[in-house]
Amino acid sequence: MEETILTKNPQEGMTGYSLSRAEYDLTRDAILESLRANGEMKLMELSLAAYRRLRGQLEGDIGWYVTVVRLDLEARNVIERVPGPGSQRVRLVTQ
Repeated sequence: MEETILTKNPQEGMTGYSLSRAEYDLTRDAILESLRANGEMKLMELSLAAYRRLRGQLEGDIGWYVTVVRLDLEARNVIERVPGPGSQRVRLVTQ
């Protein structure tokens, strides 16, 4: 049986989704590699960068995987939204 992970959601009261560990790890790595390479990014830029890295590796809607895993990484305090006006941006959390 394939190992799965239940994602988290940073919004209180919202539940996550169950993904295979392989799908989660691929998507997480694409998101983190994109942020390491580019620093702070608009959500759309991050989605596009992750899509380019994941194309051909996942079945289904890659944008959905990126959104679900991005929200999970926010809930786990690995990445954070940048406060301020304008387009939503995210960055790695500095420890």
